[in-house]
Amino acid sequence: MQSTALGASNIGHRGAAGLEPENTLRSFSRATVEGADAVELDLRLTRDDHLVVLHDATVDRTTDGSGPAAGMTLEELKRLDAGLGERVPTFKEILEVTDLPIYAELKVVEAAGPLAACIRKRGLAGRVTPISFQPEALRRIKQSLPELAVGLVVSGTLSDPTSALRVGAALVSPEAAHLNAVSVESCRQAGLRVTAWTVNEPEEMRRMIRMKVHGIVTDRPDLLAGLEI
Repeated sequence: MQSTALGASNIGHRGAAGLEPENTLRSFSRATVEGADAVELDLRLTRDDHLVVLHDATVDRTTDGSGPAAGMTLEELKRLDAGLGERVPTFKEILEVTDLPIYAELKVVEAAGPLAACIRKRGLAGRVTPISFQPEALRRIKQSLPELAVGLVVSGTLSDPTSALRVGAALVSPEAAHLNAVSVESCRQAGLRVTAWTVNEPEEMRRMIRMKVHGIVTDRPDLLAGLEI
């Protein structure tokens, strides 16, 4: 899943969040058009246990509503405008709007079970990679689907790959600002792929490419797709 031109996969962050309302069907469709090789999204659970694509714990920032998403039913959540008339999508709706590989970030541990069940039922093991800041969410995925590739997301400095290896991760996704060639190489030596987030400036994209990361998470897949290196 690597762009042959760049040597790194172009991963649309929340779809194409720099061009469209984030985590909406419109955003994921745009990412496909703009040259993304894969997309990243965020998963939470509604009160009635539906997997929905939403970054924040509350709907305040990204919709015209307010309050915690976990306190709403899917029907209540669907009444909200998520930008330009878009609605907060379910994970199943995303699967229908794009055929790109998906990095599915578990924002809550409780979403691990429903995601694993969806992957198993729909045969998505080759397409969906669960990722999370929370090791416990990844452990639960691995308990259900031991052979599935998962990824640990980290902020701050990546000192060594041990934390990712402990949860059986196949990849680690560090914050690009704290990433350097030494840490990328240490991950490679440990057998881990590296995807860097969130990279929106061309020069920073070039820096990631020079370090030979496996994937670049960006709000602007169009800029990365058209990058001259």
